[in-house]
Amino acid sequence: MLFGLFFGAGNLIFPVYMGQMAGKNLVPAAAGFLITGVGLPLLGIVAMGISRSNGLLAMAGRVSRTYSLVFTTMLYLTIGPFFAIPRTATVSFTVGIEPMIKGSSYASLALALFTLVFFAVVLFFSLKPSGILTWVGKFLNPVFLVFLGILVVTALIHPMASADMIEPTGAYADKSFFTGFMEGYNTMDALASLAFGIIVIDVIRDLGVKRSEQIAADTVKSGFFSMTFMAAIYIAIIIVGAQSRGIFPVSSNGGTALALIADHYFGRAGAMLLACTITFACLKTAVGLITSCSATFVEMSHHTLHYNACAVSFCVFSFLVANLGLNKIIAYSIPVLMFLYPLVITLILLSLSGRFFAYDSFVFKSVTYLTLIAAVLDFLNTLPAPAKDALHITSYIQAAGSHLPLFTLGLGWILPAAAGLCIGLIGHTIRRK
Repeated sequence: MLFGLFFGAGNLIFPVYMGQMAGKNLVPAAAGFLITGVGLPLLGIVAMGISRSNGLLAMAGRVSRTYSLVFTTMLYLTIGPFFAIPRTATVSFTVGIEPMIKGSSYASLALALFTLVFFAVVLFFSLKPSGILTWVGKFLNPVFLVFLGILVVTALIHPMASADMIEPTGAYADKSFFTGFMEGYNTMDALASLAFGIIVIDVIRDLGVKRSEQIAADTVKSGFFSMTFMAAIYIAIIIVGAQSRGIFPVSSNGGTALALIADHYFGRAGAMLLACTITFACLKTAVGLITSCSATFVEMSHHTLHYNACAVSFCVFSFLVANLGLNKIIAYSIPVLMFLYPLVITLILLSLSGRFFAYDSFVFKSVTYLTLIAAVLDFLNTLPAPAKDALHITSYIQAAGSHLPLFTLGLGWILPAAAGLCIGLIGHTIRRK
């Protein structure tokens, strides 16, 4: 079930596109991608289990209650109706349906009709959250894996070229590891790991496990299993993407690349196969996101909001955002991800190591608030050029790039976070004595 919740839209389009760009540098690029696309989500699940937290709200509450509410709201809206949920529908349409009607004057109408049906199905499954183990784990996930397996295995058995022959392009030519590392942000899986944790814990309890120690152990086991499976599929998709450059140029996005690969091997049948693969992958992830977002907002409102009302509202809003199109959704999400990821990473690492400093809130605060400053700079740095000019922040961004180590790589938060940790540990030691 956990694998099925994670593996959705971005998990297909970003690795295949990265493979095309990285070419013969796919090994360091894949290593960076697996750290943020697999390692961080795994640590998020493990942190949820080890810290015995019942959800993100409790985990972030160690910083402060106000921060917990604001941060949790932002994260769930990001992986929910603002970006991730609409993206599941637009990826399904762009990759599976749009190639069949390319050039048609009815493309906008087709997108509206497709997303309407898509979210109607998502809502049907989401209104029965107690059956999520059956819906996702036992039905949608196996069907998706069958479709994906046919395409990937065929491509690996009959490669278009050797990946060693493909020259890398763009930033992958000289910064393949760090570029792959940042590409893993786009999957949003580290964010989702904190959201899906509560679903896993609830399902384990529904299966009859009551002791907190056993719930934590089972949560960690499910994380290791699902993330190992994801890593294997990522590597296969990255290789297929790199090999496709033997025939095709670099595509405009991973969705187009998948469509070309499927058409090459299976023709019209390949388009249908890809459409089924993408739709099932995105459908099950959307169900998990609607379920977790609705449950969390009900909890945050102390049950003044109703689960069904939240699920319906999120589906309707996601439907509206999805009709903006895939390119706009991806473009608008990048600055937000650059802001949230440093805060998510530090929260996960602090939750994992919290027993060494007794989960002292002073340590959580000092690390989080210093990281927050750098995260704001990362957010501003990735805004579109017109937005930077309107805000008159170009000179500040240039100054940050000159004085903050790793800022140009998108990792300027590391030094402030480390400084916050030192301050926090010193303060914790003094207070304890």
